[in-house]
Amino acid sequence: MNFRIKALDIFKEQVENLDKKSKRIILRKIELIKKNPYRNKKIHSKKFSKVFSARLNIQSEETRMIYAVIEPYVILVCLLDRKRDYKNLEEYMKKLFKSSFT
Repeated sequence: MNFRIKALDIFKEQVENLDKKSKRIILRKIELIKKNPYRNKKIHSKKFSKVFSARLNIQSEETRMIYAVIEPYVILVCLLDRKRDYKNLEEYMKKLFKSSFT
């Protein structure tokens, strides 16, 4: 089953500011996620049960792409810097409630 990809505005803004090589890395990862979104590490969220983290190396920085699976959609939430250790994750996840998926 192929899932449909939706991206929150936060994610779009973060990707927009990256160079071409980084965007290509992200697109490849999104294609893998689209085929099987359950392949990456599951992370704990207070509001959602199906939240995952995909590892990326963007501009020599350890980065995590956070996404939620709400079938048939995969919602790309944000890119997190590994150094911040997910401190802003719940703030980003709250914005997922406010967005529409239709």
